[in-house]
Amino acid sequence: MTNLDYEGFWKETLIQLRNTLGEEEFSGWFSDMKYLRAGENTIVVGIPSTFHRDKVRSRYENNINSILSKFSNKKIVIEYEITGKISKDDANQGQSQVKNEEKIVKADVKAPKVKEKRSQHPQMRDDYSFDRYIIGDNNGFAANAAIAISKNPGKAYNPFLIFGGVGLGKTHLMQAIGNFIHEESDNKVIYTTSENYLNEYVQAIQENKMSSFKNKFRYTDVLLIDDIQFFQEKERIQDELFHTFNALMDQKKQLVFTCDRPVTELKKLSERLKSRFNLCLKVDLQPPRYEERCAILKKTAESRNVTIPNEVIDLVSKNISSNVRDLISALETLIAYLQLTGKEITVEIAQQKLKNDFNISKNEILSIDNIIRGVAEYFSLTPNDLRGKKRTQNIVYARQLAMYISRETTDYSTTELGQDFGGRDHTTVMHSIDKIKGKLLTDPTLESTIESLKRSIKELSAKH
Repeated sequence: MTNLDYEGFWKETLIQLRNTLGEEEFSGWFSDMKYLRAGENTIVVGIPSTFHRDKVRSRYENNINSILSKFSNKKIVIEYEITGKISKDDANQGQSQVKNEEKIVKADVKAPKVKEKRSQHPQMRDDYSFDRYIIGDNNGFAANAAIAISKNPGKAYNPFLIFGGVGLGKTHLMQAIGNFIHEESDNKVIYTTSENYLNEYVQAIQENKMSSFKNKFRYTDVLLIDDIQFFQEKERIQDELFHTFNALMDQKKQLVFTCDRPVTELKKLSERLKSRFNLCLKVDLQPPRYEERCAILKKTAESRNVTIPNEVIDLVSKNISSNVRDLISALETLIAYLQLTGKEITVEIAQQKLKNDFNISKNEILSIDNIIRGVAEYFSLTPNDLRGKKRTQNIVYARQLAMYISRETTDYSTTELGQDFGGRDHTTVMHSIDKIKGKLLTDPTLESTIESLKRSIKELSAKH
C-alpha cells in the first residue's frame, strides 16, 4: 500500500465527515488540517495547535477511525504533528480533491479562540482546589461563599474573611479561590502570608523601594493575605495595609483574608484597620464532624491512589477530631507504611502506628476546672458562681455553656459532670446540654462564642 493510497483514504474520510457534520462544523475543525505522510499503519496529519489537536481527538477521533477502517479494511492510526498556522493556499492544496476536486473555501465561522491553560501560580499549591475541598455542614457556608467569589471576584462578597483554629482548611479555601481565578481569567492574583508581607515591607524600606512595594499590592486584581493576626502590635505595617485595603476596595478589587480567631479578639490591632476587617463577610470554620472526617480521609486516600479499609477510616476518624491537618498527618503515616512495607493496613497496625497521634488527641482534653474557670472569666463571674446555687439569668446561661463544653470536650459522664458542678443531678446536666443545643439551632453567633471560649480555655490550660 503506497502513501498515495493512504492519502486517498484520508480524502474520502474528509468527504464523509463533511456530509456527517455539515459545512460550518467541518470547516471549523478540519479545513486547517493537512495530510503530511503515512507509515505502514499510520497517517500523519498537520494540525495548527495542541488545543486544536486535543479537541479533534476528544470529539471526532472515534468517528475518523471508524470511517478509515471501513475504507481500508484495516486499522489505521491517526498521528498529529503540530505545524502552526497553515496558509490558506496550503490548506486548499491539501484538500484539492475533496468535494469533486474543487477547492474548499474556508467558512467564515471558525473555532472559537480558547485561552491556553495558564501555568501554576508560583505562590500557591496546585492541590489546594475546590475539587479537593470536602464540604460539610460545618464549612458549607464558607465554601459556597468562596466559590461565588472565585466566579465573580470583586463583586460577590468582597472583602472576605475566613477565621478558625489551626489546621481547619483556611489556607486551602483561600488558595482554592486564588487558583480558580488564576486559571479561569486574566486577573492578577497575589497570595502572601502576613510574615512575607511584613518582610517585603521591611526590605522595601531598607532598599528605598516603597513605591514598588505599594504598586505591587495596590494594583492587583485579587489580594489574598494569610494569618492577619500576626499584624498585631506592628503599627507601621498596619498603616500600610489600611491604605492598601482602601485602594483596592476603591477599585472594586477582591480582598480575602484568613485569621485564627474572630476580628473582635484581635486586641492589638488598630481600630481603623479593625473597622476595615469588620466590613468583610466573615465565615467561621469549625472542626470537621465524624462524617466529614471520614470523607476527608477517603478523598485524600483516593487522590494518593491507595486503598484504606473502612474500619481503619472509622478508627482514625473517631480518635482524631482536632482538625484536618492532624487527620491528614495520621493518614500520611499509614500510607508511608503501606508503600514501604507493601502490607495491608489493618486496624491493629493503625492502632500501633498511630498510638502517639491518638494519645496527643486525648491529652488535649480539657479539665473541668479549667473549663469552669475559663467560662467564668469570659462572663466576668467566679468559678463559685457556676458551681453554686444562684439562678440569675446570666449565671444559669454561663453554667449551661460550661456544662455543654465539658460534655463536648471530655470523656466524663453526665453524672460525673454533675458532681463537678456542685453536686447536681445528671438530669440537670442533660437539660443544660439540650438547652444549648437548641440555642445553636436558632442563634448563628453562638457557635462562634463556644469556639472562642474553647480557645480561651486552651490558653488558660497552657498556663497551668
